[in-house]
Amino acid sequence: MKPSKRLEQDSIRDDVAIINAEGMHYRDLNFLIKSNSNSVRRIDIYNVDGQRYIGTGLKSNIELHLYGTPGNDLAAFMDGPTIYVHGDAQDGVGNTMNNGKVVVYGRAGDIVGYSMRGGKIFIRDDAGYRVGIHMKEYGNQKPILVIGGTVQDFLGEYMAGGILVVLGLTLKDRETCKAKFVGTGMHGGIIYFRGQLSHTGKEVKVTEIEKDDVAVLRPIIEEFCNHFNLDVDTIPLKEFKKLIPHSTRPYGKLYAY
Repeated sequence: MKPSKRLEQDSIRDDVAIINAEGMHYRDLNFLIKSNSNSVRRIDIYNVDGQRYIGTGLKSNIELHLYGTPGNDLAAFMDGPTIYVHGDAQDGVGNTMNNGKVVVYGRAGDIVGYSMRGGKIFIRDDAGYRVGIHMKEYGNQKPILVIGGTVQDFLGEYMAGGILVVLGLTLKDRETCKAKFVGTGMHGGIIYFRGQLSHTGKEVKVTEIEKDDVAVLRPIIEEFCNHFNLDVDTIPLKEFKKLIPHSTRPYGKLYAY
């Protein structure tokens, strides 16, 4: 069935559009979102159930509120919108995202922030494997990715730029994060990690944070706490470590003769 380009007039009130996504194919849902992204200020989408690519390629300043669980590649290649997920998210949140913001009031799957090159992602709870893989920055474009809970192996793998923050809020007191190979192949950017790590890649070193780091971290954590109604004083900055790469070309001699 050919998707409808327009929402029914009774689905739009006070510049806010309402979509019921129950049983809707992902192509139809994304077509509807894109077709209306420049005509309303906000779209609320209910009964989201695994539809992929929501927000992909959108370039407007629209605000999307998703109720349910969006499918893979939420906000892929997105350039400007803000997406609030009132539930969990699946794999590939912010894949190659250029600008905008994603806030997830739950957990997320693997490869969150894959190759993101701008914008912000805030995940309230845990995330899966290879979070922040291939994050990069260029000029004034510096992506920020914050995980409120803990993560799995290969955090920041091949990371080339940006700021990745893990708060460890779902770990027990003195519990060590079990993720392995953190920072493997990392050659740019910074990882700020609160608590203890069990294993890091040989391409990174762990250092104490300095005054400049506090100036970077404080507003990021304040923004995270504002989104999730948390007390910023419960996340002491002194509990953070910094991971930075030993080299900008960790494999420079591997493929050059």
